[in-house]
Amino acid sequence: MIRISDFQMKDVVNVADGRKLGNIGDIDINLNNGKIDAVIVGGSGKMLGLFRKDEDLIIPWNNILKIGEDVILVRFKEETFEKSEEVTEDS
Repeated sequence: MIRISDFQMKDVVNVADGRKLGNIGDIDINLNNGKIDAVIVGGSGKMLGLFRKDEDLIIPWNNILKIGEDVILVRFKEETFEKSEEVTEDS
């Protein structure tokens, strides 16, 4: 079993390009079945959950490939990531 606080300390890395996406900021729990539907990676530039600079990344639970001691490996579509960056650059 893993605690949410332990989960939040791990780096999230996209296996498609090796890019560090950030750290878990929140989780999305399905209240009907009690299972985690997605993890939410906070955009860089957040300080203690305040002053959002970038968009949060929502990564579906089934895209998590491996949870290690220091890192969480995910498969994340790069075009989705690039669209998120483009939106924040225009803002």
